[in-house]
Amino acid sequence: MSEKAQKDQVWKRQEVESPCIQICVVHPEERICTGCYRSIDEITRWSKMDNDERSAILDELPTRAPKLRKRRGGRASRVAR
Repeated sequence: MSEKAQKDQVWKRQEVESPCIQICVVHPEERICTGCYRSIDEITRWSKMDNDERSAILDELPTRAPKLRKRRGGRASRVAR
C-alpha cells in the first residue's frame, strides 16, 4: 500500500468521535469538563480507547449534564457564612 493510501485510510477509520466541543473547563466540584462532560481520565485516555468503551462513555454523558446545572450558592451561600 502506498504512503498516500495509508494516510487516506487513517482518515476513513470507523471510530467513535470525541464529544469535545472545545469548551475545556473542569468543574471544580464534579471534576468533569463543562463542555463534553468527560472526566480528565476519560479525556486523556480517549485516543487509546476502543469503540465499545467510547460508546459506553457517550451513553453515560447525558446523565452527567444535570450535575453541572445546579447553582453553586451565589449570594445566599455567601451571606449564610
